[in-house]
Amino acid sequence: MRDDSRLHARDFEAIRRELADSYDEELELSFDEDHDDGDTLPRRTYFRELLRLQHELVLLQDWVKTEGLRVVVIFEGRDSAGKGGVIKRITQRLNPRICRVAALPAPSERERTQWYFQRYVAHLPAAGEILLFDRSWYNRAGVERVMGFCTEAEVEEFFRSVPEFERMLVRSGIRLVKYWFSITDAEQALRFRMRIADPLKQWKLSPMDVESRRRWEDYTRAKEDMLARTHIPEAPWWVVEADNKRRARLNCISHLLEQVPYGAVDQPPVVLPDRVRHADYIRAPIAPSMIIPSRY
Repeated sequence: MRDDSRLHARDFEAIRRELADSYDEELELSFDEDHDDGDTLPRRTYFRELLRLQHELVLLQDWVKTEGLRVVVIFEGRDSAGKGGVIKRITQRLNPRICRVAALPAPSERERTQWYFQRYVAHLPAAGEILLFDRSWYNRAGVERVMGFCTEAEVEEFFRSVPEFERMLVRSGIRLVKYWFSITDAEQALRFRMRIADPLKQWKLSPMDVESRRRWEDYTRAKEDMLARTHIPEAPWWVVEADNKRRARLNCISHLLEQVPYGAVDQPPVVLPDRVRHADYIRAPIAPSMIIPSRY
């Protein structure tokens, strides 16, 4: 006779080990990517709060799905400001079918002839979805303007259009949240040097990023103009002080959770059914040539 109590205990221990391995791996990844900036926030506190906030994000996700909400979150900021890091922590434990990330490449020749907002509209969420823009239509007010990829007339048209475009999104029922990640000149220089020194991160440093260092003040003027002209009541800008990556992540996620009122959703209990077994079924062996080498 099968001992169900022993089976349950063994399964419980396997689940515990799996969770421990998962969290340990995430800890190691975060240790690797964060430099020592003299932070007074203990790592234990950081990870405890991160897990708590990620649990709340799961509740928010369930609420968005159940209520049929449409949420768009824009992440903007200088290169290496930490946008990708906070997006990774937001999506880490969420359903990718509900919470998606849009990080659009440079426009194609055809897209350059379209209405400027057209390629972004195609990614907007349907009911029950959250869309995170890792850079957005504000490229026109930032990199395109500074690097000369558009004319000043096109920039002015963008500034005339974007408030009405965003008001239209909000009127349609989309909840639009906009974040600007702010870092200092010295902090960006340090992060760039770290990328140059790390072979695993050099891919993050494009020629455009390198050129942005030289044009720091041009980007500053463009950012100030953008915030002044597109900070509207229907879709205000929120500035995240991002010199400290860990604090920036916690502060941003905590603030985001406050922007969409949500509650707990009653979930039906999940009962694992007994597996159907057939007396005439024999599992076919796998050819040894198909199995990858066990090198570890």
